[in-house]
Amino acid sequence: MLFYKTKEEIELVRESSLLVAKTLAEVAKAIRPGITTLELDRIAEEFIRDNAATPAFLNYNGFPNSLCISLNAQVVHGIPNKDVLKEGDVCSVDCGVLKNGFYGDSAYTFAVGEVSEESARLLKVTRESLLKGIENAIVGNRLGDISSAVQEYAESHGFSVVRELVGHGIGRHLHEKPEVPNYGKRGSGLVLKEGLVIAIEPMINMGTKAVVHEKDGWTVRTADRKPSAHFEHTVAIGKGKADILSSFEFIEEALKKNINTKVTN
Repeated sequence: MLFYKTKEEIELVRESSLLVAKTLAEVAKAIRPGITTLELDRIAEEFIRDNAATPAFLNYNGFPNSLCISLNAQVVHGIPNKDVLKEGDVCSVDCGVLKNGFYGDSAYTFAVGEVSEESARLLKVTRESLLKGIENAIVGNRLGDISSAVQEYAESHGFSVVRELVGHGIGRHLHEKPEVPNYGKRGSGLVLKEGLVIAIEPMINMGTKAVVHEKDGWTVRTADRKPSAHFEHTVAIGKGKADILSSFEFIEEALKKNINTKVTN
């Protein structure tokens, strides 16, 4: 079942999504070689609760933390732990919150210190593929127009698109219909209408598109252990132009002041 949102409901999703953005900015301030992913998780949870919201991922289907933090070959759903970040790491941070009955969800992949030229290119192209998808999130288009735009852009730069993991609808539930694949055929799938709110989230690999699931039951990594990147926005379908409800602006302001990271745009 599809849940179309009123304008008032979309504003509540925006409020939650902007809190996610500000939470990721707190992570951006702290991220550096030597910090543990568990410490980043603590910073995020504290900030979310201080802003009268609940971490969406904590205890979701048993997930043990507030952030999904996935390093290097890990694609998504990495569990924060006591391992420390190292110079050159590629670090995907996915965050969700629940506030006023509505969810927000966004992800950003950070370059920790100086990363390889190819890793930097992977981050840049993954983020750009997200924007290509969003350009197609307009009334009258079809879901496949979003999916194919992401796929075509990523593959045209020599990278591969994960098939097993997809974006999703979002609102009163963290995951709603429709599923939003990052690959597909133009002109196919659901006709996009006003009131539909979706999370678009390209997961793009440097090498093979194949992934494996780790024994912890959560972490997904690339089969060839080459790096992966992940960027995500929560978006409302709009007439002529999508309405991006989340934001990377707060993150990038923080990154400019953090000498231990690089902005990828």
